[in-house]
Amino acid sequence: MKVWGQTVDDETRCVHYRTPKDVIAIKFVCCGRYYPCHLCHEEAENHPAEQWPIRERDTNAVLCGVCSTELTISDYLATTRCPRCGAPFNERCGLHAHLYFEM
Repeated sequence: MKVWGQTVDDETRCVHYRTPKDVIAIKFVCCGRYYPCHLCHEEAENHPAEQWPIRERDTNAVLCGVCSTELTISDYLATTRCPRCGAPFNERCGLHAHLYFEM
């Protein structure tokens, strides 16, 4: 799966967020591309980011950078780690959820 933006490793960490738990990328509904974060999207695209509508919570739109599993938005929002490989996700990402998903 291709991840766009300024990644710094093969687990989707980027120049903006690169702690050991920053291992997800989010598919942006506006362009269909996976980016590690909203800042990477903002720097690379010439359109504003759009949030995933609530009615599309069953869409695969979150990528685990450790094992490449795609999660639905609902599954991602309900967990703190990858259901397949167990990699922990950064719990502070919830502070930015409104940038990606209608809440």
